[in-house]
Amino acid sequence: MGAILGKKIGMTRLYNDNREAVPCTVILAGPCYVTQVKSTEKDGYEAYQLGFGERDEKKVTKPAAGHYKKAGVAPGYILSEVSKELLVGEFEAGKSVGVDVFVEGEKIDVLGVTKGKGFAGVVKRHNFGGGSRTHGQSDRLRAPGSVGGSSDPSRTFKGTRMAGRMGGANKTVKNLVIVKIMPESNLIVVKGAVPGPKNSYVKIVSTTK
Repeated sequence: MGAILGKKIGMTRLYNDNREAVPCTVILAGPCYVTQVKSTEKDGYEAYQLGFGERDEKKVTKPAAGHYKKAGVAPGYILSEVSKELLVGEFEAGKSVGVDVFVEGEKIDVLGVTKGKGFAGVVKRHNFGGGSRTHGQSDRLRAPGSVGGSSDPSRTFKGTRMAGRMGGANKTVKNLVIVKIMPESNLIVVKGAVPGPKNSYVKIVSTTK
């Protein structure tokens, strides 16, 4: 069991033993530093708080700077908590966590924020089919259609699929396989795609299912 924070570098492909091209994602994972150890006595639950990335000390608030200084680490760009059940071992504040917590062939879950698509219509956002392409229609090609009857129910139900902001949501992709680990470069190559654009931050945890 392992957990780590990382940055999505981009996608590539590797060839397996059957000479088949396998789409893969390259992730710069760690090194992360334990910035705080949560305990049941003090916080009500047990977890490790990890920091990843580098941030200019001039852009860090004084409370955050004190938090990092107490842990004895440089200011990081992001902080995230992982359960002690997912990160096996004894880790103290200031200790680093690297890609060696995983092994090749292991299945993992990757958590991230999907690409923001902006305001999108129902055809793109919800895969609607759109209106008729003939019979005299002039502007119904990508319209949503009826969203509520006039006499009954005389209103639009909450949750009706409409146009709106698309993407930019938390997403977890489960049961991805680690194809390759490069400890000297802190890189993990994962089979398949992970959420988010290039240079976005992700959390990698061992799958529990």
